[in-house]
Amino acid sequence: MLLARGSDDPDGWLWTLAAVALYAVITYGLTYRARVRRGSAHPARDAVHDLKDREDPQSPRQRYVSRLIMLGGALVVGLSIALTSGPLRIVVAGLTGAATIVGWAYYDFRTSRRRPAPQ
Repeated sequence: MLLARGSDDPDGWLWTLAAVALYAVITYGLTYRARVRRGSAHPARDAVHDLKDREDPQSPRQRYVSRLIMLGGALVVGLSIALTSGPLRIVVAGLTGAATIVGWAYYDFRTSRRRPAPQ
């Protein structure tokens, strides 16, 4: 019955929201940089539209690799938490979590379909 109630500790949700927010910020930054390099007149606005208008789904292989990166990152963070203690645990978990989120966002950005910049 204890499992059905859930946890009263909001830390898990905060870490999850922080990971999603970091993923969104990194993806926006990569998209913005690509728009600037392509010579877009309004790169910030175009980058937001690119994030919002992701109509082209990933291929099954790309989706599988993306999920493997995500789950592998979660495993690495879990292992880093299990193998360290004290203040070092927070630092190592934060660094490994940030590194895996950066890798995941970069992979998704590099494998997304390219569209020409609007004129």
